[in-house]
Amino acid sequence: MAIAMLQQTVGGTLQLLSNSGTHCNVGNRSVRLLPKGFKLEVEFPKRAIYSSGKRKLNVIQASTSQTSVVGPLLAPSSSDTLDSHMKPNEVALILIRHGESLWNEKNLFTGCVDVPLTNKGVEEAIEAGHRISNIPVDMIYTSSLIRAQKTAMLAMTQHRRKKVPIILHNEDERARAWSKIYSEDTIEQSIPVITSWKLNERMYGELQGLNKQETADKFGHEKVHEWRRSYDIPPPNGESLEMCAQRAVAYFRDNIEPQLLSGKNILISAHGNSLRSIIMYLDKLTSQEVITLELSTGIPMLYIFKEGKFIRRGSPVAPTEAGVYAYTRRLAQYRQKLDDMLT
Repeated sequence: MAIAMLQQTVGGTLQLLSNSGTHCNVGNRSVRLLPKGFKLEVEFPKRAIYSSGKRKLNVIQASTSQTSVVGPLLAPSSSDTLDSHMKPNEVALILIRHGESLWNEKNLFTGCVDVPLTNKGVEEAIEAGHRISNIPVDMIYTSSLIRAQKTAMLAMTQHRRKKVPIILHNEDERARAWSKIYSEDTIEQSIPVITSWKLNERMYGELQGLNKQETADKFGHEKVHEWRRSYDIPPPNGESLEMCAQRAVAYFRDNIEPQLLSGKNILISAHGNSLRSIIMYLDKLTSQEVITLELSTGIPMLYIFKEGKFIRRGSPVAPTEAGVYAYTRRLAQYRQKLDDMLT
């Protein structure tokens, strides 16, 4: 995954090092990503909004499987009174495990089977949204599974900023063309949602769809506990936590951490084991410490990313979040701006 920070000058040419080449349109702008060593040509319409000088473009990510362009059209607007013109010295990272799924309810091994939320899961997602309703969110990352995606979408319906989360479809040229938005005002009130299978739940192999209690009765409680709670022992034809961590942490480092470094506030909606893997990386846990880590469904965890370090702040406390906002001046200022704008 090649990542570059670009600087815009009107009518200029931008350098980008990437691993693959592709072309896409964002709003009324044409962007072509070319193979490594070539230049990135970005065509901008002549409008007064760009005549005032230089303006930062956001991170552009390119890979052989998918190209995501997250530019000013899907990021906080420079004219937005809630968003600073300067890169903040600290940003928020929110982790949410999806709400209860239908197979959670039935006590079945779910893994990478794409199962929806229960009514309780929907309520948990909405409650999670209340808890983070005053924390800034610029980008959302989810797994490719519906229960994580729906949790993120439902949570954002409760956010006081009222921006609309929009899933970016970059599977092919037609997907990009058909999902193109032509109103810049609409795009400026949107939040890009990027999905990846690398944030999926651990793949449980031949246990997927089996009842957990019946499986324990058949194979023995100790064997099933070993499959579920050991770090490096996978279930039959499935992933161990170690294998899940390899893909999830690599994706976080290659894709999400650069966005945090660029000043973006990030929400990740994913799964118990993929999030445990990321927390292991953030908190520098050992393999023995991470296997005892339990994450409740629908409960957000808040980190502050500052000066290259992740500081865990626990779960925002509904309904006032006063304890959370006391931690950092910037979050308190953001909430005050929300109060001023919405009152």
